[in-house]
Amino acid sequence: MGSGNTKIKFPFSPRNSVKDNYRSTQQKDFNEKSTPGNLSLDTNTQEPHSRDEDTGETFYRFAILHAENDIDEAIRIQEMLQNEFCIKPGIIFAEMPSGRHLLENVQDAINGSAWTIILLTENFLSELWCEFQAYACLFNSLTKPHKGNTVIPLRPRNNSLPWDRIPLVLRTLNALQEDSPGFAVQVKKIFQETSYRQQQDAWKNEKEKEDVQELLAW
Repeated sequence: MGSGNTKIKFPFSPRNSVKDNYRSTQQKDFNEKSTPGNLSLDTNTQEPHSRDEDTGETFYRFAILHAENDIDEAIRIQEMLQNEFCIKPGIIFAEMPSGRHLLENVQDAINGSAWTIILLTENFLSELWCEFQAYACLFNSLTKPHKGNTVIPLRPRNNSLPWDRIPLVLRTLNALQEDSPGFAVQVKKIFQETSYRQQQDAWKNEKEKEDVQELLAW
């Protein structure tokens, strides 16, 4: 998703360095630097299986937003979706570029993927910015027509957040429950190729508009 200060690009980090690149300093950055003017999210959809030939940007099938202590669980879910259900490529928030403002990475995660998965574990409510991520996703899906029904709360089988503690606004969405007998059917029903293609087209259109604006700026 963006490298440096450019557009969206998700470089994959080596598995053994993901945790080192995802520290609580990001949460501190969120608490200290975030202002109401910084919270607006624009949708610049991007493209999952294909890469932009000129920039190498990738639009992901899904992005997993998670608490800091849930990196291992997020990786497990990512690999399960990619390997067992062939929904790939996917990205987890810990793999976002380091050294950028937290809000930029949240925006990039939402805009650069077809579906945004919110990992609902006991750790979710322990970090204020996790709730911000959830509300940012929901706001985006309500204001951008092609983003409707793309926010997926997921309760993993490990350390899942009890239903009665899930924020009310997230309870209105159909959550995936990993240990449910119908989990596989639900996954296949949600991650439809037609929906992905629609988002891919929206990303391409937005990208073309940005390129025109850049040319006019010159």
